[in-house]
Amino acid sequence: MHASNLQALLHSSHMYHEAKSSFAHHGVKISNLEVDLPAMMAQKDKAVSGLTKGIEGLFKKNKVTYVKGFGKLASPSEVSVDLNDGGSTVVKGKNIIIATGSDVKSLPGITIDEKKIVSSTGALCLSEIPKKLVVIGAGYIGLEMGSVWNRLGSEVTVVEFAPDIVPSMDGEVRKQFQRMLEKQKMKFMLKTKVVGVDSSGDGVKLTLEPAAGGDQTVIEADIVLVSAGRIPYTAGIGLESIGVETDKAGRILVDKRFMTNVKGVYAIGDAIPGPMLAHKAEEDGVACVEFIAGKEGHVDYDMVPGVVYTHPEVASVGKTEEQVKALGIPYRVGKFPLLANSRAKAIDDADGLVKVVAEKETDKILGVHIMAPGAGEIIHEAVLALQYGASSEDVARTCHAHPTVSEALKEACLQTFAKAIHI
Repeated sequence: MHASNLQALLHSSHMYHEAKSSFAHHGVKISNLEVDLPAMMAQKDKAVSGLTKGIEGLFKKNKVTYVKGFGKLASPSEVSVDLNDGGSTVVKGKNIIIATGSDVKSLPGITIDEKKIVSSTGALCLSEIPKKLVVIGAGYIGLEMGSVWNRLGSEVTVVEFAPDIVPSMDGEVRKQFQRMLEKQKMKFMLKTKVVGVDSSGDGVKLTLEPAAGGDQTVIEADIVLVSAGRIPYTAGIGLESIGVETDKAGRILVDKRFMTNVKGVYAIGDAIPGPMLAHKAEEDGVACVEFIAGKEGHVDYDMVPGVVYTHPEVASVGKTEEQVKALGIPYRVGKFPLLANSRAKAIDDADGLVKVVAEKETDKILGVHIMAPGAGEIIHEAVLALQYGASSEDVARTCHAHPTVSEALKEACLQTFAKAIHI
């Protein structure tokens, strides 16, 4: 439900930001505009509560017994549970699926107290808008969280050890994306290491130094968000007691049927290798149960889309240009700027582009990268294209409704195998 919490706040903060910065330009004038943070948080909690109840309803409908508590493996067919309401019980099953997900990766010397030094969980329920927010880590979640509070009025500085934000992103798209965020007044300190955090005073003082070593500097913040990645939640759940193998990162090792080295014990999602995304975990879960039921299941991690829910959104599937180049595959690239897309221009939201990477000889699409409003929705056409081995010409010759932002994907595909019409 973490993603739904964040989605609700991203949407609410975007509405406020649009009202503040764009409405007047469209002839809509508002006076006395202000943020009612408790009301915003209440709307988020209501949305998430409804979704949680929906899952509990699905449990009942499908005759699933819901045991609330902390579980530990007692044997390959038993889970002992310390119940939330007190007491304990043992749940027995022929098969066990470990779906414990992941936890925030902590950094040495930084203690998350969820008050002044927060994880993404704490950042979702701050009681007031921080004047200065420092985000440690420039991955998906750090940038999304930074966007929420930046829109609501915080001065946001993102500190990242690596030379780039979102290292998994296509390089060209990443550069444009960073420029966009900087235009929205987010600041970036890349190749920078946090060497100390002092929260003893009113705010928090962070001591920084260049990643390669050098002179230290101190910056101050009201709130620090630690968003330096996630780690599998596999400690303390009894894996070692029954001999389940993990790798050095704590991820549970499984075969192609999602079974661990212990017969009857399976694992899925963030607890095993692969992208740490909710929709990947969902596909793992379905495939795993299909295998247990004696059917066939399959998840191709190269076909899992990734989305950064900032504004504009950035979505991608398949390989980046850098990855294709490293593999030595001859390729072609087609790009189409949103500035040439009539829908994006009409709604005054034309920052971004669509980029398609295709194999030179066969024209088979290898990767699609989109920075656009609603990129997270448009990307699924590209996922389907990759799933069915489509060429860029296949997509380019498919009729797209006009005017839509989706036409930018058609045009980028046209540009890949021939020439775009509208640039």
